[in-house]
Amino acid sequence: MTIEQAVLENLRELPADKQQEVLDFIQFLKYKLPAKKRRTPPASIAGKGKTSGDIVSPIVNEEEWECLK
Repeated sequence: MTIEQAVLENLRELPADKQQEVLDFIQFLKYKLPAKKRRTPPASIAGKGKTSGDIVSPIVNEEEWECLK
């Protein structure tokens, strides 16, 4: 027996209000937000990025910051 057959067999045995709950749940599963897909860069720029600094330390020394002068 397939899953579909088992679901239909059990669904037929339920009262109408419970069948509606099953339908509501199926629709919820069908339309819930899909998992976020990982974004990938276009092939023309993939792997061509360069990290200049990091989030902890600046790229240039503080002495070179114009805003501090």
